[in-house]
Amino acid sequence: MVRRYLLSALVLLCTIAGVTAIVRGRSEARPAEPRIAAAPTVSGTATAQPGGSAAAAATTGGAAGTGVLTTGPLMSTAAPTRVSIPALNVSVSVIGLGQQADGSMAVPGDAKTVGWYTKAPTPGALGPAVLAGHVDFKKRPGTFARLSTLKSHDTVTVEREDGSMAMFAVTKVERYPKDKFPSDAVYGAINYAGLRLITCGGDFDSTAGHYEDNIVVYATLTMAHPATS
Repeated sequence: MVRRYLLSALVLLCTIAGVTAIVRGRSEARPAEPRIAAAPTVSGTATAQPGGSAAAAATTGGAAGTGVLTTGPLMSTAAPTRVSIPALNVSVSVIGLGQQADGSMAVPGDAKTVGWYTKAPTPGALGPAVLAGHVDFKKRPGTFARLSTLKSHDTVTVEREDGSMAMFAVTKVERYPKDKFPSDAVYGAINYAGLRLITCGGDFDSTAGHYEDNIVVYATLTMAHPATS
């Protein structure tokens, strides 16, 4: 039941502006998705790799944020404030996307803003952080209009509210039909600090009122810049 609410919000995102940014978070607040496979529910506590600290390994909990770090750097929890993607000439503010009263996920209210789903890990923490944006909105190009053109090794930088900065490298870009969305791969537990950038793609279904596919960019944390004093 919970999973359907998140898809409803994402379809709303698509219907409002002709786009859908499929964003889902961790198990305790993940709405059900009638057209997307459910992400697994995983219990456990994140553990830092040797040389790391317990604070750095901590995340906000939930399926996507649990597991054991086995590769790459890791950062403590801090909400994102800005995302920059040089290859797309993108540098925009990030807002938190919580849940509405009916349990559905809130969506960005304009073409420019990118939203972080607050039930997912924060960018730089263990697990797959999720940022979503519009491909277009009310006949205006969205910030993620050219998301599908990203290539492996392109960089994505996320500024965080504690003054630190997380730098990610794109590992792959995929396009999925909405009825074959690989929830486990996108939202499931991972052993590193990851990032997912999600928007809609493919043909626009005028009857259904949304695009037929989703674009998902997968990225891995490559560098953690501490806050400057």
